[in-house]
Amino acid sequence: MDLVRHLGYFLAVAEELHFGNAAARLGMAQPPLSQRIKRLEDEFGVRLFERSSRQVALTDAGRLLLPEARDIVARVERVRDLLSGMARADAAIVRAGIPADLGASVLAALIAGFRDRCPEVRLSLTEMGSAAQAAAILEDRLDVGVLRHPVPGAGQGGGLRFGPILMRHPGVLLADGDELAQWAAVHLGDLAGRDLVLFPGESEPGLHDETLTACRRHGFVPVEVTYARNGEFALGLVLSGTAVAIGHPLDAPGVAWRPLVGTPLAWRCSTAWRGEPGPYVEDFTAVAVQVLKDGAGMIDEDAPRARRVAPRPATGFLA
Repeated sequence: MDLVRHLGYFLAVAEELHFGNAAARLGMAQPPLSQRIKRLEDEFGVRLFERSSRQVALTDAGRLLLPEARDIVARVERVRDLLSGMARADAAIVRAGIPADLGASVLAALIAGFRDRCPEVRLSLTEMGSAAQAAAILEDRLDVGVLRHPVPGAGQGGGLRFGPILMRHPGVLLADGDELAQWAAVHLGDLAGRDLVLFPGESEPGLHDETLTACRRHGFVPVEVTYARNGEFALGLVLSGTAVAIGHPLDAPGVAWRPLVGTPLAWRCSTAWRGEPGPYVEDFTAVAVQVLKDGAGMIDEDAPRARRVAPRPATGFLA
């Protein structure tokens, strides 16, 4: 007889004082539960419950057994937790950081791809910005991360190493009714006089400064910059027509995405780690690179790219 399991059955009936309710709590039928209680009583040679058509009550022996049974069951569960925790600690694990705007489908593909490549390894993901990821990697709180470039301090002997640099050209998100949404492509300078909604600088300081510098260089000095941590907040500002946003294509009603003429902005990212890559970091990098290419439309930084030309809305001149 499995004594611990039978003591668990006893505890359920003792706490419910109703065989039907106890059986439902245990996920079993009432007759098998009654049989197990009877077997436990036979094992101890005492009656544990007084049964009548109206109620179930503990006998003196049952009241004596109750605290001991609780202690035994709790101790066994504690031992199981300790040993399973040890097993988990011994299992291989990769601690990885990812940006907040990676996207649900891309994230799912990353998890599935790594699971297929390294089924014996647990992937622990944490959502955080590039600055926080870089610090966590250097402090050994992360094994690898997916960071936006440029990464502040990366070239100052910090010890960060990078995987292949991938790149994507962002465009501008406009309200459908915006006059610029009627054009196939938009010059950055044509956004002059508008407000801009952008990701916070503290999460991606390098990319934040690089993006604003490029905007100013190409004639777009925002009247006001509003920082959005939440994509829905940014989308609401664009839909209202009070601001434009720099970003990637978005499938949302009422919003139009247009590429920027001459590709003045290039957003780059890569995996990063400290020193020599640890176990499975190269596997994570291989999967991340493929997923970002397939799912996010990114390309290698040194891949040849065609120059885009388009008429300016105001003048009709070619870029």
